[in-house]
Amino acid sequence: MKLGLNSALAAVSLSATFAPSATLATISKLAAAALLLLGVSVAAQAQQAQEYPARPITVIVPFSAGSASDVIARVVLDRMATTLGQPFVVDNRPAAGGNVGTQAVARAVPDGYTILMSTSGPLAVNRVLNPNLGYDPERDLTPISLYASLPNVVVVSAKLPINTLSDLVEFARKNSNTPYGSVGNGSSQHLGGALFEQVAGAKMTHVPYRQTGQLVTDLISGEVPVSFQLVPNVIGQIKSGQVRALAVASDKRLPALPDVPTAAEAGIRGYQSAAWFAFLAPANTPKPIIDRLHREVVAAMAHPAVRARFAEMGAVPLASSPDELAKHISAEIVKWRAIIARAGIVLE
Repeated sequence: MKLGLNSALAAVSLSATFAPSATLATISKLAAAALLLLGVSVAAQAQQAQEYPARPITVIVPFSAGSASDVIARVVLDRMATTLGQPFVVDNRPAAGGNVGTQAVARAVPDGYTILMSTSGPLAVNRVLNPNLGYDPERDLTPISLYASLPNVVVVSAKLPINTLSDLVEFARKNSNTPYGSVGNGSSQHLGGALFEQVAGAKMTHVPYRQTGQLVTDLISGEVPVSFQLVPNVIGQIKSGQVRALAVASDKRLPALPDVPTAAEAGIRGYQSAAWFAFLAPANTPKPIIDRLHREVVAAMAHPAVRARFAEMGAVPLASSPDELAKHISAEIVKWRAIIARAGIVLE
């Protein structure tokens, strides 16, 4: 409809330039018809938005079920389902550092019934690491809203004789290429580890995993002794004593881990690392639908139960306009391009 309307208006403009005055009445009629089509299109979108949603909405989460990305998304979606009156069906597609699920949404029908929960990795970092992703996060997706930030926490296997962040720095310097695990290239955990290497002056080895569960299992056993994790992924293991939390990579302690110092408090200044999370839709999703989803995200993030659950998980609630999220993604791509170049990170 939009392409046809633009073509009609262009034809009217071109005809007006070269047509004799006798045909101006006809041209006026064509212009009126084009404007009528525009009004019909706008009205149709408004009606579609008013009826939306008429059925369940699929949310593709490009990470494994039970991961931090999955858990915090479900907290928000559960609240949104209550106010929208339709369930959200979570479709986990953990592959290629989040690229597979993100690409699926980029190629989905833009009707508001397939949306994406994604993170800084697939939306910014991976764009820098791999220019041939199969999607462009700025071109192929329509932003809805940011909704959370999660600082990384430095954790080690309880089997290691490491009790403080200073102990880890000393251990990593003495044991060159100490492995650390993440959920994939470009993840906040990967970049958290790369940044730690820089500030600690130690050379470590990145070990990417596809599934969070397998990474945590290997972390507990000591096979991969270190990780720079998101709190929801390991909070149970921290509380049970299977892994040891050494520091939070933020400027403030987390209510979920009140006894764990910040990196600065633990003696390592300049170490801050976090993931951010957002909802998006395929490009060309009607604006009234985007606006409706945006309002629902903002309302969910203001709800006391959601904010309380986020605090338990170590997550910081956020909200943004679609335009603010678009600018944020663009800025993150620029920022991480410089950081990745400085760290020498390449696809493995």
